[in-house]
Amino acid sequence: MSGERRNVYMVSGGVTKFAKATPNMDFRLRVKKAFDYAMNDINADLSMIDGSVASYFSDHFQRQLMSGIMVQDYLGLTPKPSKRIEGGGATGGLAFQTGYEEIASGRMDTCVVYGFETMSHVNTWKGNEFIALASDTNFDYPVGGFYTGYYAMMAVRHMYEFGTTVEQLAQVSVKNHGNAIYNPYSQSPMKLTVEDVRNSPMVSYPLTRLDICTMSDGAAVAILASEEKAFELTDHPILIKGIGTGTDSMRLSDRPFGKVPLLPNEKESDYRNLKYPGVHSFRAGRTAAKEAYEMAGITDPLKEIDAVELHDAYTSSEIQTYEDLGFCKYGEGGQFVEEGKADINGEVAVNFSGGLLASGHPVGATGIMQAVFMFWQLQRSIKKHFGNDKLQLTNPKRGLIHSHAGTGTYVTVTVMEAVR
Repeated sequence: MSGERRNVYMVSGGVTKFAKATPNMDFRLRVKKAFDYAMNDINADLSMIDGSVASYFSDHFQRQLMSGIMVQDYLGLTPKPSKRIEGGGATGGLAFQTGYEEIASGRMDTCVVYGFETMSHVNTWKGNEFIALASDTNFDYPVGGFYTGYYAMMAVRHMYEFGTTVEQLAQVSVKNHGNAIYNPYSQSPMKLTVEDVRNSPMVSYPLTRLDICTMSDGAAVAILASEEKAFELTDHPILIKGIGTGTDSMRLSDRPFGKVPLLPNEKESDYRNLKYPGVHSFRAGRTAAKEAYEMAGITDPLKEIDAVELHDAYTSSEIQTYEDLGFCKYGEGGQFVEEGKADINGEVAVNFSGGLLASGHPVGATGIMQAVFMFWQLQRSIKKHFGNDKLQLTNPKRGLIHSHAGTGTYVTVTVMEAVR
């Protein structure tokens, strides 16, 4: 990123409890609940808001076009500027970065980023059909392409290339569902064992039902501000230190082999014999991480990042993402979780909230949910918002949020930093 830009801070956030089957709550009211929570946390009023970004993935779930402007009106933000962002599973992350850009460019001093999805209006099979429309409808979709199938194929290849085991996949689920027990906003908190995960119904080998996130209803709101405005609104704003976005071809079969984009803590000899990206790794994830790290000045991610909220729609994708983010070398992701390095008290607390697997995945809200939980973590205000401090790290300085779409077609990485 070149040119002058202003510092951007997150000053407040709110989320609703994520759940399946809450059809009696209109999407506008859902966003309003999260918005009011965020506004009340900084004692702000509508006159302080310059504009907004709306984040939602699918028009199909709600059978409603222009949902964003309906929310804008319901929140009392018309006629202020707004835009809708859509990018599959990365919709929330892309919207959050769009809000950043509105502030960094000088166009706004305060920006509300609101995200939502109402997925309970349809049965699970129909929901999977809608989500499958985010693959190539001329190529993948007509031959029965659906996302659990794609990710199962990737997981099998990761296992073949690197020796990753189904037990290591299951340990991701055990960790994230266990963390969610202490998150009152989470959809499916539970204490699990590896055996529980492996014995749950098989969906697409090697992924069982407990290896996969569920459809959700929910909303999340983040309020961003310029440096001058941020310290007027709160004593503890969190700096957005770096952003990165990567892309890749829609079809997995179109991705050519090439060299791994190296992070500062890596060297070419680490990957001399690796066929990259193949279907075992996300080139867009590595690209996004590299850009965000360069902007944030990070040279050794595992040592410099304390907490991560990443897109774990599948247990396998969390393991793949450890590698993309440079917390371990490609091929070592399974070992990383097995050794407890991603635990709440490990080397980096990954998905302390429970992640998508346990917190839920109302697509347009998900990336913003990650920002809110990371904001509270870095503010050291988890106890205030969760009612307990079980998930609060002792002295977190820097966090990372990660949104991911399709089979890795859009990926965003955002680095956030406590300023004290």
